[in-house]
Amino acid sequence: MISAQAIVSPGATIAPDAQIGPFSIIGPNVVIGARTVVAGHVVINGHTTIGEDNKIFQFSSIGEAPQDKKYKDEPTRLTIGDRNVIREYCTISRGTVNDSGITRVGNDNLFQAYTHVAHDCIIGNNTVMSNLAQISGHVQLDDWAILSGYAAVHQFVKIGAHAFVAHHGGCTQDVPPYVMAVGNPAVPHSINSEGLKRRGFTAEQIRNLKNAYRILYRSDLPLEAAVNQLSGLAPSQPELAPLLTFIENSERGLIR
Repeated sequence: MISAQAIVSPGATIAPDAQIGPFSIIGPNVVIGARTVVAGHVVINGHTTIGEDNKIFQFSSIGEAPQDKKYKDEPTRLTIGDRNVIREYCTISRGTVNDSGITRVGNDNLFQAYTHVAHDCIIGNNTVMSNLAQISGHVQLDDWAILSGYAAVHQFVKIGAHAFVAHHGGCTQDVPPYVMAVGNPAVPHSINSEGLKRRGFTAEQIRNLKNAYRILYRSDLPLEAAVNQLSGLAPSQPELAPLLTFIENSERGLIR
């Protein structure tokens, strides 16, 4: 399952049924799980752990040193879960000691061609980064979030669950769950209704979230007053809970 033309360090741990294509280079501290397929001309380095059933396409660079001037060759890590698809020319960096030291990628994510995940990012599950989307260091991308082509996310920004950033969107502040963000700098446009329908949200839940969006962004209420109003609705509308938690934990402020 390992091509004779691949260069695999004796210190790497490769599952017996994983596949390594020709001219790929696997470093000494790499762990690759069962049924993961690494195409030809891929470089996987550093303390990198990759789970099961992943597909990594040619010319990707996984687990290399972070692009951070403060990085001094510390043994930081990258962990990737299961069933991710990493397309051509993707780059995913490992963490830095200025954060937790780990870049984390969950399960079932799609990284399209030329996407970049910088050091210390946290990627949830079922996310999509479309062609040439780029995220800076320390970014958090929550479950089911989508970045369209050429979208860019500033360091330390959080993108909430089920959020959608349109093409060429530039995020310098946090994008709340369920919200569609458009423009550069990105501003709120609407609720990601179509995505919510596809994921099984009911018509009533979507109506509730649209109303929450109006309170947050169209009522001219100060943020604190909008949050108080949403908190009163949350006991009977549990889909609002992730939105309120996200707002409470936001450090860079919300797109407005």
